[in-house]
Amino acid sequence: MAQKVILVDDLDHSEGDDVARREFPLLNRTFAIDLSDANQQRLSEALAFIEEVLASSREVKQASRSKKAADPSPRLQGYTLTDVREWAREQGLEVPARGKVADEVLEKFIAAHPDASSTHSAPDEQPGEEAENGTKPNTDT
Repeated sequence: MAQKVILVDDLDHSEGDDVARREFPLLNRTFAIDLSDANQQRLSEALAFIEEVLASSREVKQASRSKKAADPSPRLQGYTLTDVREWAREQGLEVPARGKVADEVLEKFIAAHPDASSTHSAPDEQPGEEAENGTKPNTDT
């Protein structure tokens, strides 16, 4: 003995012989829903209205987030922001656990660690000449 499957309309929860699975396209996707003939008619009218609206509309693109540079602090050479944060805390300076480190803190770190500067030599120094502190500028790249 075969059992009869009773479909229920997904919108108004009615049962009936006219309830069927209906597929419809929307925004380049296909959806399925169980609907009676009356609700299928309502859906068809709504989709026609949406098509009319879309034909008169223009798409708004979401602003994309800018991609972060691989090195968030290109002024540092051979040190990480974690190194800067640890040093700053040792100096009694307040720094955030994450995110941007204030330029003032970076400048103080570079002043305390001259080798951290990504500018290897001052503009008037020539490679091979000694800097004022008696060390040769780093010319390795």
